[in-house]
Amino acid sequence: MSLEPATIDDSLKFGDDFELDYAAGQLRRSGRILKVERIPMEVLMFLVQHRGELVTREQLVEKIWGKDVYLDTDNSINGAIRKIRQVLKDDPEQPRFIQTITGKGYRFIAPVISPVIAIAPVTGPDTEQDAAAAVAQSSSDRPVREDSAAWFRRRRVLAISFFAAAIVLIAGWAVYRQWFEFQVPPFRSGGRAMLAVLPFENLTGDAGQEYFSDGMTEEMITELGSLDPEHLGVIARTSVMHYKHSQEQLQQIAHELGVQYVLEGSVRRDADRVRITAQLIQMKDQTHLWAREYDRDTKDLLVVQSEIAKEISGEIQSALGEHRPIADVSQPTLSPEAFEAYNLYLKGQYFWNQRTVKGFQEAIRYFHQATEKDSNYARAFAGLAASYALIGTYSGAPSGEYVAQARAAALRALQLDDKLPEAHAALALVVQNYDYDWQTSDKEFKRALELNPNYATGHHWYAEHLAWLGRFDDALRESERARQLDPLSLIIAADNGAILYYSRQYDRAIAQFNAVRELDSGFPRAAIIFAPYVQKGMFAEAEADIEQHMPGDNPWHWSSLAYAYGRAGNRARAEYALDKLLDLNQRQLVDPIVIVIAYSGIGNNDQAIAWLEKAFAQHSNGLTGLKVDPIYDPLRDDPRFQNLLRRVGLIE
Repeated sequence: MSLEPATIDDSLKFGDDFELDYAAGQLRRSGRILKVERIPMEVLMFLVQHRGELVTREQLVEKIWGKDVYLDTDNSINGAIRKIRQVLKDDPEQPRFIQTITGKGYRFIAPVISPVIAIAPVTGPDTEQDAAAAVAQSSSDRPVREDSAAWFRRRRVLAISFFAAAIVLIAGWAVYRQWFEFQVPPFRSGGRAMLAVLPFENLTGDAGQEYFSDGMTEEMITELGSLDPEHLGVIARTSVMHYKHSQEQLQQIAHELGVQYVLEGSVRRDADRVRITAQLIQMKDQTHLWAREYDRDTKDLLVVQSEIAKEISGEIQSALGEHRPIADVSQPTLSPEAFEAYNLYLKGQYFWNQRTVKGFQEAIRYFHQATEKDSNYARAFAGLAASYALIGTYSGAPSGEYVAQARAAALRALQLDDKLPEAHAALALVVQNYDYDWQTSDKEFKRALELNPNYATGHHWYAEHLAWLGRFDDALRESERARQLDPLSLIIAADNGAILYYSRQYDRAIAQFNAVRELDSGFPRAAIIFAPYVQKGMFAEAEADIEQHMPGDNPWHWSSLAYAYGRAGNRARAEYALDKLLDLNQRQLVDPIVIVIAYSGIGNNDQAIAWLEKAFAQHSNGLTGLKVDPIYDPLRDDPRFQNLLRRVGLIE
C-alpha cells in the first residue's frame, strides 16, 4: 500500500508548543531546538507527513533505509519511536502523539496546525481587494485564524469527539487482542519455540563481578540451546546483552527478539556460595510459568545450571502441550581448582565477546590460566583456539603467527571432548584459513551445527565459508539462520553485507553497511563499505570513508587508500599511500594480502601476483576470498592467478 502524503508546510505545530520544521529538519518546543537524532527525526517527519494514517513498519524501513536491507531494522524502528516519545514526553499506554497499532505500525494522532501567516497592511487604492485576495490564496492550503471564542468552541467539540472515538477504538482493540491471543497458538520459528535468556542481574554489589553474571547468562544460553535444539531455539548472547540494565518492557523485548518465552534471573556470589534466582515468563499473556531460587555451594554451579535448563525445557513443553523425554546430561561437581578454572574461563569469554584485538589478547591470557588450573578443561582450550584463529584477522598481522597455537588448542579440546561445537568450529576456521582444506572445514562446520543447531556463531562462520566457495544463495540462507538466533548482532549483519558485496550486489551491500553504522558508527567491519563504493565508481565516498573510519596506524588504512586512489586514476596519491604502507611493513609485519590490494588498485599486476605468492607462502587467510572478491577481477585472466586459485583449492 502506498501512502499519499499530506501537504508539507515548511513547519507544522502540534501539541501545546511543539513545532516541526521540515526545511531545517528541526523539532522545536517554545522556540527552543530539541536534540533529536537523524533516524528518529526522519521517522517523526514521515509520521507527521502522513498524520492520521496507519504507517506500516515496512513503509518506515523502505523510507529510512531503502529496500532489501538485511539488518534487523525492527529494533532500530523501536528505538527511534522510543526516542521520539522521550522527547515528546508521550506515554505509549495513553499516547497523545504516536499510537502503536500492534503488529502493524504507527499512527500520528495529534491535531496539526500550520503557522498562520500575518498579512501586512497594503497602502493604495486596492488595499482591501489585495488583502482579500491574499487571504483567499492563503486559505487554499493554510488555515486562517478564526474568532477566538469560535475557535475554542470548535476545538472543544473536536476534542470530545476524538476522545469518544478513542475510547471506542481502545475497547474494540482490547476485545480483538484478547480474541487473537486466545485463538492463535504461540508463534514458532521453523517448528520451534523461541526463548531469550535475559542478562542475569549481578546482585553481589561488586561491579567487578559483572563477568560472572554475564557468564551465567551465556552458560544458560549454551545449556538450553543444546538441550532440545529441534524444538527450542535460544537467542544468542550478543542480542540479549543489548538489554543489560535496560528499562524496556518485557513485551517490547520479546517483540524485538521474536521470542515467546523469556527467562529472567539474578546471581549473588559469596566466597564459596552462589544464589541464583530465575523465572520463566510466557509472553503471550505474561504468565509466570516457573520460578525457583537456588542457594548452593559454588562446587555445584554446573549441576544447578543443568537443573535449571532441564526444568525450563519441561515447562515450555507443557505450555505447548508436548511431552518428550529430555536428555539427562550429568554435570560434575567442581573441586576448588576446577571452580577457579571455570571462573577464569568466564573472564576469558567476557573479553572474547568484545571482538577487539585487545579483547582477544586478554581472553587468551585468561584461557591460558584456566588450562593451567585444569589441564583437562576442553572449553578453555576451545576458547584459546577461537581467539588465536581470529586475532590475526582483526590485527592485520600474518596469519601464521597464531595458527600453530590455534590448531593445537582446537585439537586438544576435541581430544578432551569431541562433542564440543565450539572446538569443531574453531578447527574448521584453522583448516579453512590456513590449510585451504575446504572439505575438512565444511565437515567440521556441519558437525558443530549438528551438535548445536542453536550455535549462532557456527551458522555465521559457515555462511562465510559458503560465500568463499561462491555458493551465495546457500551463504545468505545460512546468514539468515545466524540472524534469527542473534538478531541484534552487528558482526553477523556486517558479514551479510560482505556476502552481498562478493555476490556483486553493491547497492544492497552499501545499504547493509550503512544500516550497521546507524547502530554503531564506528563498527570496524562496516569499514569495508569502501570496496563496493569503489566498484560503483563512488571514489570520493570511498576515500572519505577510509579517512574517517580506518585509523592511520592500521595497515588497512593505507592499503585501502592506495586501492581507492588507484582505481580513481589518482596515481600520485595512490603511490604515496603505497609508500606509507611499505614503510609500515618495514616496522611491523603486515599480512601480504594487505599489500596485494594496494598494488591491485594501482594496476601493477606483476607486483600484485608477487605479493599473492608471498601470501600463499605464509598461508594468509586473506586468500580465502580469492575466488569471489571483486578486488581480484583485474587479475583473473592471468594464468599465474588461475594457477594460484588451483593451489588454494578454489577451482579444479
